[in-house]
Amino acid sequence: MHKNFQAISLALAFVLVGALAGCGSSQKVTVSGTTTISKGEQLTDLQSALAVGAITQSEYDRLRSKILNWSN
Repeated sequence: MHKNFQAISLALAFVLVGALAGCGSSQKVTVSGTTTISKGEQLTDLQSALAVGAITQSEYDRLRSKILNWSN
């Protein structure tokens, strides 16, 4: 259950940041800090979020592409 919550939280954070960044307002969203979650864990969490309906297929595809293009 903790893994599911983490996946949903991560997906919602991505969606929220994406929505705020693309809303056309002058507000800026700054995310700071570090994470030790691997690309594999991020992709697994993202897939879980898709499976439970927290994100759409198009959001999944967009976020998956971003994760895969991040440097290690």
